[in-house]
Amino acid sequence: MSVEPLQAAGPVTYGQLVPVTVHFDDLDALGMLHNSRYPLLAERAWAEYWHGFGFGFDGDWAAAGDMCNVIKEMKVSYERPVTSAGRYAVHLWVERLGRTGLTYGFRLCSADGAETHARGHRVLVRVDPQALRPTPWSDRARAIAADLLRPEQTGADAA
Repeated sequence: MSVEPLQAAGPVTYGQLVPVTVHFDDLDALGMLHNSRYPLLAERAWAEYWHGFGFGFDGDWAAAGDMCNVIKEMKVSYERPVTSAGRYAVHLWVERLGRTGLTYGFRLCSADGAETHARGHRVLVRVDPQALRPTPWSDRARAIAADLLRPEQTGADAA
């Protein structure tokens, strides 16, 4: 079952909020969300977003199209611990859309987007499944990603 992404609301004026759930077993011995779960939640939100447009992976890399991509870089900055299980959101946006690469930003935040727990970015490169070399994104994927492009940052908008 696919969960519909939330509409941007409150402090979110660009990108998309995608609901995620933190479970009790995601918490560490101190009762905080384990550091490895933050990028996992971002990955799940990103996959959910694309699955909502019909993109998916069923084990066949040749048929995966734009889902055949690899991670070149990932950065996460932890700002405020998540200290309980429950409903949260991942705010997604695209920072850069290149011919074969795409950099997306994310924030793990409260369900309404008002409180940030962690933020980061991830660089993806689409690859040819046989050659494992960079290959261009499809026009359809580019159009969907372009809808997530973050507006240019200026002064107070810079986060």
